[in-house]
Amino acid sequence: MLAVGAGLSAVGFAIAVVGLIVDPTVLTGAPAWMKPAKFSFSIAVYLLTLRWILSHVRGRARLLAVLSTVITVALVAEIALVEMQVLRGTTSHFNESSDFDAAVFYAMGGIVSLVLIATIAAGVLALKQRGIDRGLAAGLRWGIGVCVLGMLAAVTMIFNKGWNDSGGHTVGAADGGAGMLITGWSLEHGDLRVGHFIGLHALQLLPLLAWALLRWTHLDATTRARLLNVAGTTYTAVVLLFTWQALRGQSVVRPDGETLAVAAALAGLAAVATVTVLRRSRRTTAVG
Repeated sequence: MLAVGAGLSAVGFAIAVVGLIVDPTVLTGAPAWMKPAKFSFSIAVYLLTLRWILSHVRGRARLLAVLSTVITVALVAEIALVEMQVLRGTTSHFNESSDFDAAVFYAMGGIVSLVLIATIAAGVLALKQRGIDRGLAAGLRWGIGVCVLGMLAAVTMIFNKGWNDSGGHTVGAADGGAGMLITGWSLEHGDLRVGHFIGLHALQLLPLLAWALLRWTHLDATTRARLLNVAGTTYTAVVLLFTWQALRGQSVVRPDGETLAVAAALAGLAAVATVTVLRRSRRTTAVG
């Protein structure tokens, strides 16, 4: 089912790409079809990654089928709603300009809630799974856990009502204005989408790191699991750092001294922890 959803998302992405080519409409300062293109692509990657992660779970076939169906139907519906709003010439998120637009926005909120709950359930199954290589298991678990944090980071957008009673992703100004290429992240103000985006894609990056360590190093499973714990903890801190930066109304490309100091401390701690794990592994190997 997740593969079917990824295929439908790819169709949504193709439609959005065509829209980018033939439709010059601009919404909140960006090409109208850019948002559905990003959503469709990201959802396709998410569904394929989740399918690979859940392939490591043994048993619970009926529960896995239910979770896969809920997530697939919800996210395909999300793409459909986003593209429908573009066709109507309006925005999909934080839009309560009419009763219908408000209903669409609230429906997407319900969809996100369903996906969040289903993803947490998938994470619980992964956490309870036995028999997987410890290093790989750590990557899977951290990936799902930080992905859930990324989903929760989006809640901050709902309460960000300085410029729009329905919320928004820009802190310090209305949504729109000068933004980065493709992502559209604000170049002048805080943007809550940064932490949200980084958190979501932990679902790909941390399991990929675990697989790379398994495939390309000779480290034992315990050491690899410890390295993934360092990476997962650091990644969590990075999501929180970028969210904190945005909440202070600061653009991701204009960090102040305080942000840079925290980032440097975080990088230093991660480096020390990594070296400590590797040295401990060498000592254990030498003793053995």
